[in-house]
Amino acid sequence: MTPGGIRAIGGQTFAAFAVPNYRHYIRGQAVSLIGTWMQSVAQSWLVLQLTGSATAVGLAVALQTLPVLLLGPYGGVVADRMDKRKLMLGLQAMMGVLALALGLLTVTHVVELWQVYTLAVLLGLNNAFENPARQTFILEMVGPGVLRNAVSLNAVLVNVARALGPAAAGLIITAGGTGICFLINAASFVAVVISLATLDTSALTPSERAVRSGGQLREGLRYVSRTPTLAGPLLMMALVGCLAFEFQVTLPVIAAHTFRGNADTYGFLSAAMGLGAIGGGLWVANRGNTGVAAMIRSSILFGIVMAIAAVAPYYWVELIAIAFVGAASIGFMSKGNSTLQLNASPAMRGRVMALWSVAFMGSTPIGGPIAGWVSQTWGGRAGLALGAGSCALATLGGLALLRRAKPDLSARSASSPTPAAAHPS
Repeated sequence: MTPGGIRAIGGQTFAAFAVPNYRHYIRGQAVSLIGTWMQSVAQSWLVLQLTGSATAVGLAVALQTLPVLLLGPYGGVVADRMDKRKLMLGLQAMMGVLALALGLLTVTHVVELWQVYTLAVLLGLNNAFENPARQTFILEMVGPGVLRNAVSLNAVLVNVARALGPAAAGLIITAGGTGICFLINAASFVAVVISLATLDTSALTPSERAVRSGGQLREGLRYVSRTPTLAGPLLMMALVGCLAFEFQVTLPVIAAHTFRGNADTYGFLSAAMGLGAIGGGLWVANRGNTGVAAMIRSSILFGIVMAIAAVAPYYWVELIAIAFVGAASIGFMSKGNSTLQLNASPAMRGRVMALWSVAFMGSTPIGGPIAGWVSQTWGGRAGLALGAGSCALATLGGLALLRRAKPDLSARSASSPTPAAAHPS
């Protein structure tokens, strides 16, 4: 390939970085997300230490995501009504306070399980309102032309953090305990708050705000139910998100019980998943398509690699398999996210993405305890196999949807518009 061709591929893969606000935002997110993944690993390990129960780990994850299930749709209504940047500023600052509280409780050795559960619920309340605002704010920064690219690069960033954060957390937990991870996460929120506060607001393209009125939540639900290009991806993600994305529950059990490891073992499994997701995210950023057909292909691949991970006989084989799981998971998630944003009406986008958060995270109160019980009863391998089965069900559901309304659903299967259509920098 010629140097010019390589540059062209690089420009396409990183097209969203041509938008200055996006670059500035990503820098703050990069710091914060590493801390977030450190806390995620540390919280699961702390609950496992306090209880020795995989079901308790699943319950902690469920409590953190229950508010998203119950309040997520209303969070989308709020996102459609408000200035998303200002809403994110307040909520991100509150997340830092919650991480600080958990860190202080842990390092002073007074932490109890009910406190972990309470702070998990409060964090979930924040997420119920922050997730739809953050998802739709990306479009306001970059415009529709490079939205898929920006979503994929954001997913790459999440998984760079997933590679670095858990590995660092494993080492820090071994050296100094879980509390240090929570304190580092609290400090990391300073970076994202500063990045949001210092964006060039004149370069943003805010979506039209919904006028406050009664029945807006029901209006959003009706809108999605009568739009197959939105309902299909949401139903697929609800199935997969409920049982396949429960890695906070299954991986600690795989590490501690299946391979008789410690916090380092868990950290490196999470890091392997993150490294795989980086590669998968870069592939999607450069070549990924959107639409239900693309999601079906991703669901098939996701299920296959989950099944392989479920039967991996040795730890080093598991690390490789989990890396492929990470790559497949990010492909499925990125394609679904972009499909919804590109098909949703601007005035409804917050409510649509709130339902995406419900499908992706809000299903965990159901799936987390199920995955925890399955892992506790039959082992971590069974938890991964359960996720593979959910991918198979999502694939069948997507295929049935395509057969009923193929012309409608295939309209968005092509790649998103070229980078030239991006918001001018």
